[in-house]
Amino acid sequence: MKVTKIGEFEELVLMTVIVLQKEAYGVAIRKELQERLNTSVSVGSVQSALKRMEDKGYLSSEFGEATAKRGGKRKKIYSATPTGQTVLVQMKEIRSGLWNSMPPFQVDFS
Repeated sequence: MKVTKIGEFEELVLMTVIVLQKEAYGVAIRKELQERLNTSVSVGSVQSALKRMEDKGYLSSEFGEATAKRGGKRKKIYSATPTGQTVLVQMKEIRSGLWNSMPPFQVDFS
């Protein structure tokens, strides 16, 4: 099977979409990433990654219902496709193989 590689940020966005499930829309994805990475994440970088992965077939999207809270605008909800899930599994296997092959080392967290 051909291994498809994706960038680190795309991988994180794709994983976040799966974690958030039916709440996986741009603002929520950005918020979740900022909390987990403990850093600022731009709306544009998230939107660009979502578009790239939708174009590649790793994500699909549909519009949710319009709400008064959002001024009548609808959220674009993302979900991982089977292809996107396969890519994540492949990336996990690659990373796990590398981690398992590394010699032990010490990290100083002080």
